[in-house]
Amino acid sequence: MNAEFKPVAPPDLSDRDRAINRVADAVHRVNEAIQRAVSAGVSVELVRVSRHHDGAGSWGDQMIPLVREVTRPETALREGA
Repeated sequence: MNAEFKPVAPPDLSDRDRAINRVADAVHRVNEAIQRAVSAGVSVELVRVSRHHDGAGSWGDQMIPLVREVTRPETALREGA
């Protein structure tokens, strides 16, 4: 995660290609955020909560994060668990 991410969208892209690039950029940012959360000591699971349909055959999953704090064995011993 040392490289800086700089999305570049040439002005000649179609609306469809721009939409695909926006999703790819957003997923990249989500993956970086998940890595930071895991490094901070939590577990992250993405769960599909719904599916968006356009009525013409296209669809997309909509997600939410489930975040769980991990109790590490050495922490449990110190706390008397």
